[in-house]
Amino acid sequence: MDGMLPTLTLRPPEHVMRLARMGSFHATRLSFMRILLRRVAAEGWKVTRTLWEIDDRGVGRAVYEVQTPERTYSLVAFASDLPDHLRTDRVIAEAWDATFALYDGTPDAEALARLQENVPFQEAGRMTERELTLSRANRSVRLFAHVIDALASGQQPSVRELESVGYLMRTTAVYGSGKFGLADREAYCGRPALASPFQAEMLTVWLIRAFTVDIVEHLARARNPRAARLDPDLRRGLGVGNSTGLGMAPFLLSHPALIHHWMEAREVALARVRSVPVTPETFAHFRRALDHASRTALVWRSSHELQQAKLQDLRADLARLKVRTADGIADWDELWQWAEDALSLEGQEVLLALMLEPHGALVDDLAATMAADEEAAFAIDGRMNVGALSEMIAGPYGWAIDTDWSAPETTARLWYVSAEKLEPRLAERADEPLEDYEQPLGPGRDIARLHRALADWPAETTTAEFLTMQPQHRHAVRRVQIAARYPYAEVRDNTLDAEMLPIDLLRAKLSFFGATRFDPRSDRWVRISMFQGAPFPDEIHARPADTWMYGA
Repeated sequence: MDGMLPTLTLRPPEHVMRLARMGSFHATRLSFMRILLRRVAAEGWKVTRTLWEIDDRGVGRAVYEVQTPERTYSLVAFASDLPDHLRTDRVIAEAWDATFALYDGTPDAEALARLQENVPFQEAGRMTERELTLSRANRSVRLFAHVIDALASGQQPSVRELESVGYLMRTTAVYGSGKFGLADREAYCGRPALASPFQAEMLTVWLIRAFTVDIVEHLARARNPRAARLDPDLRRGLGVGNSTGLGMAPFLLSHPALIHHWMEAREVALARVRSVPVTPETFAHFRRALDHASRTALVWRSSHELQQAKLQDLRADLARLKVRTADGIADWDELWQWAEDALSLEGQEVLLALMLEPHGALVDDLAATMAADEEAAFAIDGRMNVGALSEMIAGPYGWAIDTDWSAPETTARLWYVSAEKLEPRLAERADEPLEDYEQPLGPGRDIARLHRALADWPAETTTAEFLTMQPQHRHAVRRVQIAARYPYAEVRDNTLDAEMLPIDLLRAKLSFFGATRFDPRSDRWVRISMFQGAPFPDEIHARPADTWMYGA
């Protein structure tokens, strides 16, 4: 992956792919929001608000048109005045303060009319291949009202209030990749602008962020034509909130080849940095990023006791890093080795992000390696004999073979799909009769079963012969063969265990998005902030496009 660059040995998958560590990941230069905005700035994308038909109550529609070098995309927004009793972050909601679709091209009057008849109903509407994403958002009621009140009175909102929430609206879903009739990813993944993972979704959220500020300023002017505009620095401190639950959690289990590419890019980036000397410029950049991370950690709040403990570790570790690097460092690798002994998982993983920060020229090219052709990895090699297949299991799945799967706590949970919302859910196996609907999201257990079954077959038997007689093991065989080719494809923990925390899976994925202020509300859903600190469309070409996350 990394060409002729000298690298150290990558951290082993059994070290990286543990849920406790994955649940401590932080956003990095390789997060998808950063990848998007680097491209927007480098290619001179132009964003224009081409339609604004919003009335004094905040009801109506708007269009934000994005011109890239290859083609045009349009965020179409529909705003409503939602009664308070209908506002909920739960996926079962049927009405929202605003709904959105990212349209492939420039919608004409007919397309706008069709979208208006469907987008506000979200899953209940009818999408087409012209729509790349579908999303919805609710106001953060207290802050939304506070900002309107302040601007309408000619004042700026309270910095304390802005920092305590961090966003004016939060999305409850950003759908893409063919869901609900949207365009399949295969239809656009060959376009340079959308080739990296989740670029259509990240573009959607970035434009939604612009809409959230536009609508509060509009409502303030509706109250007072001489209302103040939001100060640019204060505006930049606002992101888009997001409430994410179990629907996202299984993604890391159901896309093993793709996840390998994400993880390997991250590990190669770390190894590259550890292999180069410290320069005065890179060290100064690192220290600025460290200072920014320390300030961010102080305003990062959570009501969840597990995250509160993590935040205590993070703040303490950042303080240790400041002391350790106060007089300079001789070597990035030496700093990393010190951190593995001295810091918590939180501290180690934030250090990874901070060490990458000064080295864009060294690591940013890895963004091009983070997509994957998952169909290419899907086919099972039926010619492989079962002796070789059994030996292949021992490395990635040794932990699973050694697990006592007869103990009730090891299979206490099961994953299934909600019939109502077509979203993954997690149940307590002993409490709910759902085993007939269980999804294959406990790979450790299933591959341990496969390993036992293979022991009853002659070693020279082909995998095809074995699966002809025992087809229930097809998905497990596929995972074993994928993991043999892609070392970071598999989580090295039991995802059915009674103590498993789904929020660890959520945080790992959200860190690759570039999410910040991870705030679990339980072990199964979380609030985050997206694009907080990033430039807005009207300033993306006048400000540095890639220093916002760590302020360096």
